[in-house]
Amino acid sequence: MTRTGPVGVAIIGAGVISTQYLDNLVTFPDVKVHVIADLFEDAAAARATEYGIEGHGGVAAALEHPDVEIVINLTIPAAHVEVALAAVRAGKHVWSEKPFSLDRESGRTLLAEADAAGLRLGCAPDTFLGGGLQTARRLIERGEIGTPLTALTLFQVPGPESWHPNPAFLYQAGAGPLFDMAPYYLTALIQIFGPVRRVAAIGSRSRDTRVIGSGPKEGESFAVTVPTHVGALVEFESGQSAQSIFSFESPRKRAGFLEITGLDATISLPDPNMFDGDIRLQRADDEDWTTVPATGSTAGRGTGVLEMARAIRSGAPHRAQGEQAFHVLDTMIAISESAATGAFVNVDSTSAPVPALPEEWDPTEATLLVPVNQP
Repeated sequence: MTRTGPVGVAIIGAGVISTQYLDNLVTFPDVKVHVIADLFEDAAAARATEYGIEGHGGVAAALEHPDVEIVINLTIPAAHVEVALAAVRAGKHVWSEKPFSLDRESGRTLLAEADAAGLRLGCAPDTFLGGGLQTARRLIERGEIGTPLTALTLFQVPGPESWHPNPAFLYQAGAGPLFDMAPYYLTALIQIFGPVRRVAAIGSRSRDTRVIGSGPKEGESFAVTVPTHVGALVEFESGQSAQSIFSFESPRKRAGFLEITGLDATISLPDPNMFDGDIRLQRADDEDWTTVPATGSTAGRGTGVLEMARAIRSGAPHRAQGEQAFHVLDTMIAISESAATGAFVNVDSTSAPVPALPEEWDPTEATLLVPVNQP
């Protein structure tokens, strides 16, 4: 049966990030949130009450709801594939928070099962769809910097344990500064330079334990099992390259730095973890930067879900695709392998850049209230 009208969604995972999604999803007329689900059903009930969502309960409440077409998977990274596979097997499209999976094998399994079932996979980050990065991309494609050649990205902070009430998972497999933050930077770079060919990296860890600095667990220590500083060199199939630092080791906060050098000019992009931000350009003969305001939607998290929902109705490809997220994952795993071995590591997967969003794309517009193909 061909469905029409707003696309029904359910959220699995009622944690902190669910509020960022719900703040937007409940205002987008082209989607309808039917269920909030969580292993801890009281947490799901509280979040549902907070946002006026009728349905709540355990995972089955989301998977079995007949009007849910997209399951939004906001569980911890270790559960991403398990929950996504359960949703696919229940006949649902899936949007997952990053990372796509924790290993290549389970990621490939998820891609294969969804493809065989004719279902779509979407994955964060969707920040590359925000007005900030979209404006920068349009400037580059218009030739404002000439041919893009190289990129430099920096994410350097002390670490999230000072403010996060439960930060231990951010220092375990599937997280750390690489898996937690690199998806934003790598996704933005792949949209500009194309797929990655190979990588080289160095990783280090200064401490084996850290201490929670706020919240009910303040003062508790936890184990650190992954590198907390990673320096990477990325070569793209085009021959262009990028150098990146991802660190939880820096007393100086220097996050959101993404700069691309072209033949004719350098462009400083907005923070790839955000949806907005101005762009700066500096040409060879300029002493100062020229600021270019961002244009387009800056709605925030949930943008990718909405874009995917509209694509489901129209039959067009959606933009924050599972294949892209897997390529980002494959690249991060290759970076980890290079840091462990000291050798270049090839990236076997691929992902082509997707078309830019139309500048007038508006998440607050109701485009699905009239059945498809009806005048």
